[in-house]
Amino acid sequence: MKRTALFISFASAVMLAAGCGGDTYVKVQGTTTVSKGQELTDLQRALSEGAITKSEYDRLYGKILARPN
Repeated sequence: MKRTALFISFASAVMLAAGCGGDTYVKVQGTTTVSKGQELTDLQRALSEGAITKSEYDRLYGKILARPN
């Protein structure tokens, strides 16, 4: 009886753990275009709201400006 309960508990734990790592891929269709100006505005907002640091802001700002249009 004790062995059966242990097996059921183990099997339940394995099934729960297996469910956590399933296929979580998302397929995105179509494209969206965001202007550099909008990205810079969003970046400035993230900085002002404390979501990113000044060094992160500077690094991302440079990357946005360096990208071709």
